[in-house]
Amino acid sequence: MLRSVRRTGFAPRAASVADAGTLLRRAALDGLGTLFLLAVVVGSGIMAERLSGGSAALALLGNSLATGAGLVALILAFGHLSGAQFNPAVTVTAAFLGARPWREVPAYVIAQMLGAVAGVAIAHGMFGEPVFTVASHARPGPGQVLAEFVATFGLLAVVFFASRRGPTGLAVAVGAYIASAYWFTSSTSFANPAVTVARTLTNTFTGIRPSDAPGFIVGETLGTIAFVLLAVRLTPEVPAERRDDA
Repeated sequence: MLRSVRRTGFAPRAASVADAGTLLRRAALDGLGTLFLLAVVVGSGIMAERLSGGSAALALLGNSLATGAGLVALILAFGHLSGAQFNPAVTVTAAFLGARPWREVPAYVIAQMLGAVAGVAIAHGMFGEPVFTVASHARPGPGQVLAEFVATFGLLAVVFFASRRGPTGLAVAVGAYIASAYWFTSSTSFANPAVTVARTLTNTFTGIRPSDAPGFIVGETLGTIAFVLLAVRLTPEVPAERRDDA
């Protein structure tokens, strides 16, 4: 009997990714990409706040545009090396849908978490801030949890549907989605548990109070579960031997 895998929008375990080296190397590269992502998010937030003259809207605009553009560049740069996931929610979803072996998930998630924390430290260093500071930016309430559910579900849907348009299409789609989700979600679309944890360590424009982070992670987890359940229902299974021909 042929072993079946689920036909998904996530790119399958392509040879270009496998050829990038060992699991440790690929995970480390994904951690490096996550480091740069957090440096972009936190660093642009600090710069935007300093230059905005007290206008929160102008600061958010600068932060969202820089983050969206940074994501496009990072996905294009790291996609063929590590898969450019930068996000435990994306990594776990890819494993659920058969696009990544479960044995790779712990290494990727650990690398993403470490990279995210290091990215905050580097952003602080560039702007003369303490290495880490406990965030005081309050983001409480069920509306914020719902926003993270929506942001995460939407991000996974964009990755799912856009990945088969190739690396450039995926990069542009993800960057554009995150830039827009900064504005249409009340939480400013963290949509990433590694990002949420790391941003508790910056008392700057992009920070989140540690007591509010669990609610964000709950929303992100529920959004991931909901998307996986939907994707499993909507995507057929195909023999593994035919996976690369899909």
